[in-house]
Amino acid sequence: MRTTITARHCEVSDDLRARARELIERLARFATRPHGAQVIFSADHRAASAEVRLHTVRGHVYVATADGDDHRSALDRAAARIRRQLDKVPARRRRTRPARLAGEPR
Repeated sequence: MRTTITARHCEVSDDLRARARELIERLARFATRPHGAQVIFSADHRAASAEVRLHTVRGHVYVATADGDDHRSALDRAAARIRRQLDKVPARRRRTRPARLAGEPR
């Protein structure tokens, strides 16, 4: 999965970039066939904000933005919002057939 991390009007440390990649990988486990993600950090009027976009199959895009005292808390809040969106997606219903026993006719 391709992950892009962008900083607008601010500097982002390598630790924060690693944290963002870790959170995106964790969120990707709950998404249906994710193929890309974007994390955008910005600072406006001394407020730190983070925006997370997760692109999945068939053009579905999950977007969450959050503000915080620092970029790490804003990232955690945005990731929590994406997780809530992913939890609301109904699980794919699979039709399961009971297993056949040995010697049972088809």
